[in-house]
Amino acid sequence: MKTIDQLRVKIFADGADKAGMLEMSAKPHIKGLTTNPTLMRKAGISDYRAFAREILDLIRDKPISFEVFSDDFSEMERQAMEIASWGKNVYVKIPITNTKAQSSCDLVRRLAVGRVKLNITALMTLQQVRQVVDALDKDTPSYVSVFAGRIADTGRDPMPLMSAAVELLAPKPKAELIWASPRELLNIFHADQIGCHVITVTNDILKKLELVGKNLDDYSLETVKMFRNDAVAAGFRL
Repeated sequence: MKTIDQLRVKIFADGADKAGMLEMSAKPHIKGLTTNPTLMRKAGISDYRAFAREILDLIRDKPISFEVFSDDFSEMERQAMEIASWGKNVYVKIPITNTKAQSSCDLVRRLAVGRVKLNITALMTLQQVRQVVDALDKDTPSYVSVFAGRIADTGRDPMPLMSAAVELLAPKPKAELIWASPRELLNIFHADQIGCHVITVTNDILKKLELVGKNLDDYSLETVKMFRNDAVAAGFRL
């Protein structure tokens, strides 16, 4: 099997914990970072702008995606322009629709033509991918985030869809496909296998990278020892 250094897919750390973001950004195999309002709320962040600016003061050499949070397209555009102004390494996350299921593609088109680097997020169908690819500017760097993990949660195999999405992005060489919301470390290898450009990975999964290629006999024995030690520590008796 491949080692992490042999993978073609770029690994982005996904989170909103400042210490975790700094820890991951310092690792050479982490090529970028992403966050979203849900992760930020879970991390207890209340001042969006202050948090983002603080992170960007500390991480300047890797791409970071911050998301708009308005449900109104005019306000989304205003937020996008402000977020984009925070740094050259900033990508603005735009959801594929608002909460009324109205497409964001007209906004994506305006921002892309204006050279705003975008990360179109929450996609789950190939029709959505087609619409976004049509809206993107061929000369403006962008990411297209397809939530493969959520697709898998519905009992569907995301691999065929993600493979097709790679092909759909071909006419826009500055656009890169993100395998979003992975559920296990193996998804990194799935993304690499189909030629996906990027995978966003949370810190709990990233911590498992040290297990890649681990001897399974050794891992089995460690597991047996864990069960035994915990039984002893609990003082179990029969």
